[in-house]
Amino acid sequence: MGAILFRHWQQQQEPAWFVSLAVLGALHVAAVAFRVLSHLLLLLRRPTDLCRRYGAWAVVTGPTSGMGRSVALDLARRGLNLVLVGRDPAKLHDISHTISCAYAVQTKTVVVDLALIATPRGDEALRLLGDAVAGLDVGVLVNNAGLAKPCAVYLHEADVEAWVRMIRVNLWALTEVTAAVLPGMVERGRGAIVNIGSGTTLAIPSFPLLSIYAASKRYVAQLSRSLHVEYRGKGIDVQCQAPLFVETNMTLGVAASRKRRSLLSRLIMPTSDEYARAAVCWIGHGTLCMPNLGHRLQWCICHVMPDWVLDELCLRVNLWQRVRFQRLRTTRASRPTVVNDGCVTGKQV
Repeated sequence: MGAILFRHWQQQQEPAWFVSLAVLGALHVAAVAFRVLSHLLLLLRRPTDLCRRYGAWAVVTGPTSGMGRSVALDLARRGLNLVLVGRDPAKLHDISHTISCAYAVQTKTVVVDLALIATPRGDEALRLLGDAVAGLDVGVLVNNAGLAKPCAVYLHEADVEAWVRMIRVNLWALTEVTAAVLPGMVERGRGAIVNIGSGTTLAIPSFPLLSIYAASKRYVAQLSRSLHVEYRGKGIDVQCQAPLFVETNMTLGVAASRKRRSLLSRLIMPTSDEYARAAVCWIGHGTLCMPNLGHRLQWCICHVMPDWVLDELCLRVNLWQRVRFQRLRTTRASRPTVVNDGCVTGKQV
C-alpha cells in the first residue's frame, strides 16, 4: 500500500524543468519587488539633513531652467546656500532672486559657458568657478548641465561643431567642475557629488539617432562608479542619477500639454519639480539610481523585454522625433525677423 501511495505522489510532482523555471521566476519577482520596496521605504523615511551631513553650500550647474532650476530650489528649501553656475547672466539673476525671496539662504552666481571647457578660453572659466567656491563649505555638487543637441539625427547628418559642443559640456565640463570642487571636500572629509546621467544608459540597450548623447551619458555613469570607489573612504558620496524622460525644454515636443496630462502620462514623464523632489531625497543613497518611482517602474518593464524589441521601439520613436525636429527647424528658418524700425527683413533665423 505504501509503495502504491509513493508512486502516486511521484506522478503528481511537476517536472524538474517546470520547478526550475518557477524558482527563477519567483527570484526575479522578488528582486523587482525589493527595488520597488526600497524606493517606497526611502520616500517614507525622514529626509537627510544635507547641511549637517555634507556642508552648508551646494554648487549647481545649469540651474536656470528645467531640472537644474527645480533641484536648486529644492536644495534651497532644505537650507543650503547655493553657487549657481550658468552662461546666461539674466537667467542666473532671475533664479538667484527667486531663491533669495523664497528662502533664507545665500546665493552666488558664476557666469560660465561650460562649452568653453577644453578650449583656450576654458582656463578662465574654471578660474572663475574656483574663485567663487574658495573658502566655502561646499558640501554638495550637482552636475546637471547637459546638452542633447543635435537632436534625433543620423551621425553623418549632424553638424560636427554641435556634437563637439555636446561632448565638451556632457563630458569635459562635468569632469573639470568635479575636479575643481573635490579638493575642498577631501580636505573637509565629507561631501556629495551628484552627476545627472541618463536612463538611456541603464534601462535600454541603445538609443539610435541620439548616439553621441547616450555615449556621453554612459561616460557619466562609469566615471561616477569609479569615483565612488576612489572617494568613499574619504567621506565623499559620488552618485549618478539616471532619469528617463522628464518634462523640460530638452524634451519639448515629447510631453503632452500640462493641461491634458493624465496620471499615467505624469507617471511616465514627471515634471521637473516632481523629479527634483525625488532626486534630492536620493542624494547619498546608492551609486547609480533612478530616483523617480515612475522611471523605476519603466526600468523594470524594460528589464524583462528583449533587447531587439527595445532597439526597434527606440529607433521608431526617435525617427518620429527626427521628422518633428526637421519640421520645427524648417518653420524657424522660414520665419522673418522684425527689426527695430518695424520693417520685416529677409534674414533667416
